[in-house]
Amino acid sequence: MRYRRISADCHIDFPWLPADLFTANASSAMKDRMPYVVEGPDGPYWTTKKGAGLGLVGGLGSSGQKYVPGQNQRVDVMASTGLFADGRKGIRRPADPELRIADMERDGVDAEVMFGILGAATRLADHEAAPEMFRIYNDWLVDFCGHHPDRQVGLACLPYGDIDAAVAEAYRVAKRGLRGLELSCSWEMEPMWHPMWEPLWRAVNDVNLPLHFHTFPSLPQSVRDRQTGLTRRAAFFTSVAGFQMNLVNILAAVIGAGVLERYPNIRISFGESGIGWIPYALDRMDFEWEDRFRDLGLKMRPSEYWRRQCKATFQFDPIGTKLIDDIGVETLMWGSDYPHPDGVWPQSSKYIAEQFGHLPPDVVSKITCENAGKFYGLIN
Repeated sequence: MRYRRISADCHIDFPWLPADLFTANASSAMKDRMPYVVEGPDGPYWTTKKGAGLGLVGGLGSSGQKYVPGQNQRVDVMASTGLFADGRKGIRRPADPELRIADMERDGVDAEVMFGILGAATRLADHEAAPEMFRIYNDWLVDFCGHHPDRQVGLACLPYGDIDAAVAEAYRVAKRGLRGLELSCSWEMEPMWHPMWEPLWRAVNDVNLPLHFHTFPSLPQSVRDRQTGLTRRAAFFTSVAGFQMNLVNILAAVIGAGVLERYPNIRISFGESGIGWIPYALDRMDFEWEDRFRDLGLKMRPSEYWRRQCKATFQFDPIGTKLIDDIGVETLMWGSDYPHPDGVWPQSSKYIAEQFGHLPPDVVSKITCENAGKFYGLIN
């Protein structure tokens, strides 16, 4: 297939999945602890016997919020395509391989990389049941991607609360043909500089699949939920304004802990990270390493590990596109973020033209197509 545009950051969210996916495929021991769908005042929603809130069916974003017209301009554009109206009718476009292809083509996207059920392990609040939930999702994802393997690249979800289960799942899904791994991020997880993650680094190195960290809120949801009125809106604004830069904690950790030094073949991608902050972060890490952290055992500057082993995705970052030489064009991958509220679907062409108009066509092609194509094996 000839690729012209590849989105390296898209999503299949919990609220769009088949209603009986987990209860129908769980082991007898775990069936009662799996998510399921019930009716509620705003329509069917996902929950568990412990009352976990997993979002409205066909809801907005990874948490399945109710769509409110006029609250978010980009979401209103998405809604104009009938996406949420279809969801209320039980038509799950993001989780139907053929309907999803139609949405891709509406946006001029030839292939996409799909992050999984973000935040589900945190909201499930059951670290014993989470590996089972992810196993079921990952098996479903294998089948989903099998319909259009040259156009849909799914990332297997790994639990953060059980390192042994995460390692076992990494080996299992590698044999099933998925093209990447995603570690579910949470404020509850140990920092990535912690030695407890070493078995996961070994597994990621062994299976030779890229590992992904998707950005997550810079404020825990529980902190925002305790606020009211404009204070709650201010807390939400703070979270939205800073959530992408939150990934500096993971980036600095994997470099500072020597992960990329010990495992030079590990590849890491930061989903929806934005890129404008990265040159400063790299320069800061280089400066501090030269000044007082030469004892970390790194044989190169932190920025050199970045260029050798890391990628970042973004949908609209006009500041970052002015700093490409400082970041490294080979490290950048564009994404539409479909079907999330921070994304640019179905207006990707508009946003691509606005932020890349000053760049040579070959640079634009690398960022919007070639880098992702090579990273995921779609392009030789």
